[in-house]
Amino acid sequence: MSRIVIMCWLVLSASSISSASDPANWPQGAGPTADFRASADSVPLQWSVVRNKNILWRKILSETGQSTVVVWGDRIFFSTLEDVDRDSDVGRNIVAYCCESATGKTLWTRTIAADHPLRLSGCFSDSSAPPPVTDGKSVCFFNASGRVTCFDFDGNERWTRTLMAVGRSQPFLLAGNIIFTRQTYMPDEKGHFSHAHKDAPISEWTQLHALNLQTGKAAWTSRCGVNMGCIPLPHRLKSGRHIIVVGRGGGHSPPENPEGVSMVDGETGETIWTLPLPGFMSTMTLSMHSGHVLVFHGPEHLRVDGRTGKIVSQSSIVADISLCGRVNHKYETTQLTLPVGKKKRNIIQSSNLLVGDYHYFRSYTHPYLGRVNVRTGRVEYLQLPVQLMRASDDGVDHLLWDATDISHATTTGKKPAITKWVFRPNDMKNSRGFVVMGDNRSRGNGWGHHASAVPTRLGDHLFVPTMSGTVYVIDHAADVLNEDAVVAINDLGPIGKSWNRASLSFSDGRIFAHTIREVICIGK
Repeated sequence: MSRIVIMCWLVLSASSISSASDPANWPQGAGPTADFRASADSVPLQWSVVRNKNILWRKILSETGQSTVVVWGDRIFFSTLEDVDRDSDVGRNIVAYCCESATGKTLWTRTIAADHPLRLSGCFSDSSAPPPVTDGKSVCFFNASGRVTCFDFDGNERWTRTLMAVGRSQPFLLAGNIIFTRQTYMPDEKGHFSHAHKDAPISEWTQLHALNLQTGKAAWTSRCGVNMGCIPLPHRLKSGRHIIVVGRGGGHSPPENPEGVSMVDGETGETIWTLPLPGFMSTMTLSMHSGHVLVFHGPEHLRVDGRTGKIVSQSSIVADISLCGRVNHKYETTQLTLPVGKKKRNIIQSSNLLVGDYHYFRSYTHPYLGRVNVRTGRVEYLQLPVQLMRASDDGVDHLLWDATDISHATTTGKKPAITKWVFRPNDMKNSRGFVVMGDNRSRGNGWGHHASAVPTRLGDHLFVPTMSGTVYVIDHAADVLNEDAVVAINDLGPIGKSWNRASLSFSDGRIFAHTIREVICIGK
């Protein structure tokens, strides 16, 4: 890697939702326009927590957490789990934080208790995972163990509701309502979701749910179901109508049917249309481009007519693709066909994001960043190192490219799964030294089977974080997806000690990150 610095229609053309907030704020996990994208200047592109390079401040936290940091003016908001006093695998209470954005100083905290335990530091989510939402006057926190609580900016409780937001929910504010994915069937005492709900009635389906921000009263609930791993994003049509695209289908025998996607009205929750897609794995962000809904379905990328819900075109993301990959320690570009992923899984869950004319994603089975040109259907892949091990001084950094690079490779001759290609597994310890983990898969490198943090587009660059603390910075509009598109590879801390699942957020020239041990403010 030679240059790495370690509905064109009148009515239906859709845009992302413009937030009522100042674009300098990051009022919800998905950003000011609720699509993980923001126009931004003075974005820090290179940093290192290990070397304390371009780090403005670090706030050590007493307990694990994985919510994206939300920013409004001089304040940031996020949540962690309640402190444990021993190695622990489940938790149910969270701590809501309000801190100074300039220093990280704590202004107030509030404990939000709930009833249903979830696995700590889960590689798919935990109780602290859903990000807060704020309008600059109120801030709502979501405990995925069964509570939604709203405070004013002084920490006074305004209202609370006993509701279970899905751990992977990305709540957003739309038309005065907070919209999130609500679950009605609960985990067992170990924090597991069983397969027992496969035939549950509609009354027990996971659905979109809207609460009035001011009162906490229910505004609407969608009738069509939503998978617990789907990440619906809001859009506004040229007509001014707010819509949301949702998906159904995934692991653990979810009851919602039919498998596929639906468009719902963003102000009433009514279903506009439904497209059945048997075998659909809906665990992705769902975006629109020029009036078309964009969907990854098995080995195909679909463009769906936003007016009718009919498939307009589809292109393979595995057949006759362009790969810029490493051969004998240098990059070469070839045309080839990739094998279809296990159970037709071809993208890492929630790793996809539409940026301009490119729909980016990460491969489920290979260390590849991929993109689809949504206008032409052309598919490109770029091989990335799965981990960066940063030297603590000006020594030599190390990049891990494949299983042959790991020091503890198996001697059986069987190649380990991609998620186990690590210099050092995540130790899953909080800042006080306790192991806080209920799913051993969280020790992986952030490739393969898990739910990724959604990438963030800031200005001209796409920021792609992984669970082990490596962050790739990509020139998202590069004419060719090759090694020159990689602007930097950064760290969020020492290898094995920087586990995270939070997307990166941004405000006023600063990037905010949240790991198992700390919140980090990155800036020049």
